[in-house]
Amino acid sequence: MELPKFLLADNTDYPEAIFIVHTEYPRFIINLENDEVEWMEEFSKEDEADLMEEAESLIEAATAFYDREVARYDA
Repeated sequence: MELPKFLLADNTDYPEAIFIVHTEYPRFIINLENDEVEWMEEFSKEDEADLMEEAESLIEAATAFYDREVARYDA
């Protein structure tokens, strides 16, 4: 099965949260309510340096995905 790069998720236990799941490496879940990120990968010290450079653009892409989805829903 091929998954989209981003998925929008919610959970009734967290009614205010807006979760975006990034399904490609490096996989993560971001809660747009508070910008908390949960990485679903384990990284070596060498990987962490590269990850910090890439993380900002991935989080911006996740936010843009959410904005696009909301705009499509409202249309």
